[in-house]
Amino acid sequence: MNAEPFNLNLARRRFLMNSSCSVASFALAAMLEKEGLIASENSLTNPLAPKDAHFPGTAKNCIFIFLAGGPSQIDLYDPKPKLQELNGQPLPKELTEKVRFAFINKETATLSGSARKFTKSGECGTEFSDVLPNIATCADDIALIRSMYTEQFNHHPAQLMMNTGVGRFGRPSVGSWLTYGLGSQSNNLPGYVVLTAGRGASGGASLWSSGSLPSTYAGVLFRNQGEPVLNLNNPPGISSAMQKSGLEAIKKLNTEQLNETGDDEIASRIASYELAFQMQSSAPELIELSSETKETQEAYGVNRKGDSKTGKRGGGADAEGAFARNCLLARRLVERGVRFVNLYHASWDHHSGLDAGIKRNAGIVDQPVAALLKDLKQRGLLDSTLVVMAGEFGRTPLGENRTGSKAVTGRDHHPGAFSLWMAGGGVKGGQVIGKTTELGWSVEEDPVHINDFHATLLHLFGLNHLKLAQNFGGLDIRLTNVGGKVVDKLIS
Repeated sequence: MNAEPFNLNLARRRFLMNSSCSVASFALAAMLEKEGLIASENSLTNPLAPKDAHFPGTAKNCIFIFLAGGPSQIDLYDPKPKLQELNGQPLPKELTEKVRFAFINKETATLSGSARKFTKSGECGTEFSDVLPNIATCADDIALIRSMYTEQFNHHPAQLMMNTGVGRFGRPSVGSWLTYGLGSQSNNLPGYVVLTAGRGASGGASLWSSGSLPSTYAGVLFRNQGEPVLNLNNPPGISSAMQKSGLEAIKKLNTEQLNETGDDEIASRIASYELAFQMQSSAPELIELSSETKETQEAYGVNRKGDSKTGKRGGGADAEGAFARNCLLARRLVERGVRFVNLYHASWDHHSGLDAGIKRNAGIVDQPVAALLKDLKQRGLLDSTLVVMAGEFGRTPLGENRTGSKAVTGRDHHPGAFSLWMAGGGVKGGQVIGKTTELGWSVEEDPVHINDFHATLLHLFGLNHLKLAQNFGGLDIRLTNVGGKVVDKLIS
């Protein structure tokens, strides 16, 4: 058979046609990858690889301080002279008629004024309680929200609400959503780290779970002394060379399975093995605080000792030192590119013994949190690091009078009005957002739901809360559930 004569013009046309198709395919793939509709090769092998935000954000890292148990806003952030004036009197029945309480007997409950003194602080004049003298010195950097509210009035559902956006199990936490949306800038530490002090939050690990997202986005619990992560070190008889050889074999098998199935959880498994190997050298160096100056350690109070007999709910005698070390570690973690750091302290659940308990707990957190804010600012990190301090709800202006109790010395759960604060990361400091009624019973001005708070937090990172979603079970789920609006007043 005679060969077809070579046609230069035809060959040129075929080349140009095939080239244009290839270029279009690459362009389409790049566009889909940018929109997050397909995964890049790098994100398949490393799910924590940095990703583009929806728009330029001001925050790059977050330190979220969670005071589990429900800190009393009336004794910390929201002074109520009228409440003090009416101390011991009952609330009008119409206010409590349809309200649910955890323990209060509302038929005989009376108003309970605060024993705390409040002082205007900073150039902005924001009032803080006398048990927070150090945090008060940072008033001009802090945006205090006094008009928070939630629907959850029991601890675990309310803690889930604040940490995951809904009051039930199975949803990803705030830190998981951020690392899912943006990845991490650290190659040898997790993108999301959890540090705890005190008695522990009742919600436990469900508060830093990745939920329906791949497990690589879950929080990794660190310890502030000893081995940073349990079982991180090699067992006796296993050398680094042996470990590396084994990891390479495991990676090869996992990669083959990943290529066949495209299962995100396999990519998480690969990334976890590699990260654990890197952490064997980076994690011990992280918690070695001797490299910090004596002045820095003293500012945070890493060697403080407390009195465990006073306000036992805050933790044992080492709670002061443990929380201080966690605050210093948080700064070191964000310096190393970790996206999200959770600091948990418990318990602030003062149904009784409020006066002694809140003094002890505030004494645990006040000095190191203020030192953290000042340290970040001095190092030029506060502009890009969002710091949040919050609990799951507040406490009632009514004193707790549960059956069998002889004296009213505490407050019950109160989801209808509570406070939290934010600083850094593009937040407009030196202001108070919202207002509660003169007795602190409900929100009177600028109500902020937890979903609104989360929408604002994501916005600071350049993420649209409506677009940051995952299809799961046939539904697009997101941190802000079916609500959420950005609180523009918070943004500088």
